[in-house]
Amino acid sequence: MALNNFLDVLVFSFSITMPIFLILALGVVLYRVRIINDNFIDIASKLVFNVTLPALLFISISKTDLTRNTDFSLVLYAMIAVTVTYIALELLLPIWFSNKAERAVLVQGAFRSNMGIIGLAYCVNAYGNDVFAVASVYLGGVTILFNILSVIGLSRALGANANLISILKGIAKNPLIIAISAAFITSFTGLSLPSTLYKAGDYFAQMTLPLALLCAGASLSFSSLKNGMLGAIVASVGKLIFIPFALTLGGYLLGYRGVELGVLFLMSSAPTASASYIMVRAMKGNSVLAANIIVITTIASLLTTSIGVTLLRTFNLI
Repeated sequence: MALNNFLDVLVFSFSITMPIFLILALGVVLYRVRIINDNFIDIASKLVFNVTLPALLFISISKTDLTRNTDFSLVLYAMIAVTVTYIALELLLPIWFSNKAERAVLVQGAFRSNMGIIGLAYCVNAYGNDVFAVASVYLGGVTILFNILSVIGLSRALGANANLISILKGIAKNPLIIAISAAFITSFTGLSLPSTLYKAGDYFAQMTLPLALLCAGASLSFSSLKNGMLGAIVASVGKLIFIPFALTLGGYLLGYRGVELGVLFLMSSAPTASASYIMVRAMKGNSVLAANIIVITTIASLLTTSIGVTLLRTFNLI
């Protein structure tokens, strides 16, 4: 009986990660055989970021009675935990890495998760569409924080000024933040949009995760795995093991269980966000190091997330 239960848990764990692995792998294959190219990735990524993902988040949040169903303490805890994690990384990494510019890339690679694509896909595979009531609010709050901390950390280290006005403008123009804010207003005020608009939005929303994962797989550059491997490995271990463990343990001690604890683990165990590479490159930092972290964490997170889900499920915590 115990063996059967363990096998059931193992099957559940891999049911979360394997579909994502297969679509990522398909993206790699389609790119290699030139069915999709860099132009497709660029256009599709813009479509996901500017249209389909905002549509998915707006629809899922606006249909939810947030005043009754959503526990905002989870996102508050996550934002505090992420901030503490960021400060801890800034204090600890100088022990091993003296180069300030390289250290900033490692810090961002370790704390910034790809929640909007892979983290959200993990949650949907685990809990179905009902998870959006929790995951969307989590994504909204922590996404804002990721952007602020990343800009401040990289600007300090790479010699640029962390301009508060530009940070605020970037947040105000972020399509995900706009969609989430509009959805909050719609939900809190009790507004109901015409069913035709919801149905049209659903079509866009259904494109999001498959298209985003295909682009993520096609964007993986294995040729970048050549320089700065020690730093990339250290950041990856922190991203996939220590940080998810610390955040999940804190959530457990605060009493979170079930979907809430599951979302906390799955979001924090997602690989490093691809936006970190774009930001580092734009600021003329070590973009090769940033790319290494993304590749390592994207591949390894499929295994570490499966192990984490297996353990949490075995103890009936999620």
